[in-house]
Amino acid sequence: MVDYRDEFDQQRQMYSVLVLHFIEGVKQSEIAEKLNLSHTKVNRMIAAGRKAGMVKISISSPYQRLVDLENNVVGRFGLKQAMVTPTVSDNPETTLQMVGRVAANHLLETIRDGDVIAITGGKAVSAVVESLEAERRFDVRVVPLTGGVQGKHYTDVNHLATQLAEKLGGTAQLVHAPLFVEDAQQRDVLMNVASIRDVFDLARQATVALVGIGSVQAPGSGYYDLLPDPARGSQALMDAGIAGEFLAHLIRADGSLADSDLNSRVVALDPQQLANCPSVIGVAAGELKAGPVSAALAGRFLTSLVVDEEIAKALETFGKDNTNE
Repeated sequence: MVDYRDEFDQQRQMYSVLVLHFIEGVKQSEIAEKLNLSHTKVNRMIAAGRKAGMVKISISSPYQRLVDLENNVVGRFGLKQAMVTPTVSDNPETTLQMVGRVAANHLLETIRDGDVIAITGGKAVSAVVESLEAERRFDVRVVPLTGGVQGKHYTDVNHLATQLAEKLGGTAQLVHAPLFVEDAQQRDVLMNVASIRDVFDLARQATVALVGIGSVQAPGSGYYDLLPDPARGSQALMDAGIAGEFLAHLIRADGSLADSDLNSRVVALDPQQLANCPSVIGVAAGELKAGPVSAALAGRFLTSLVVDEEIAKALETFGKDNTNE
């Protein structure tokens, strides 16, 4: 016959132990001393209480709306992970810096010794590099995914690759070539120069890629800082169905490469050549990037994404027909 008084006493004691440990944060050794129990018995009670379903852990976030947006982006686009930063200022530079910090932390959580990290240029990638604060040195190699552009610090991919390697304690191999050349034939010749070919071959083996996603909508588009003939203008590109640029290649809303002579003149890896990279981290900030980000996601170019809240909200409706739902 069950003695309900003994059972109640045991349950009450177990409840006290669970409250002390999980609610008040008291260590098991301190609970044992406080309740005059053995450490083994306290451990058994905690295990039994969890098994009996007496412990229910609930974690809430003051930024639950961002968590919901992240889950929505991951679910809709088949990503491994999405990180959404809050919009806390009307200043686009503040938004960019916040995205950069979050992406920098994500990069540090992702990389491992021995990795090859391939990167593009761009303001967002520059913000990531500037925010990076590694607590230890990493045995990594950093390589560009595109030709280099001398000029503004954020468009010079060789400058960013060197900075990133220095901050991580690794080494950088650079591409000494322009981003655009005169025609496809010249591009093919340049891509087969040994020193350039070797770097791009290494980029094809990258285990981590950090990539910006560019807009072709002016003003505010860094793409026109890269073009050899910017007089074409943004309206002409948008009228041609261009949604954005990825690895300096113009892409349509469905993620396919645009039929543009500019794509045949760019010294860079083709976006499809990143398909075997385990971690392709896309980074973007600012409402003008919603369309380009949607296009990159439709092309299945990314495995993870770091964007601000405005982009994430726009993605709920942007390019809906381009997802594989």
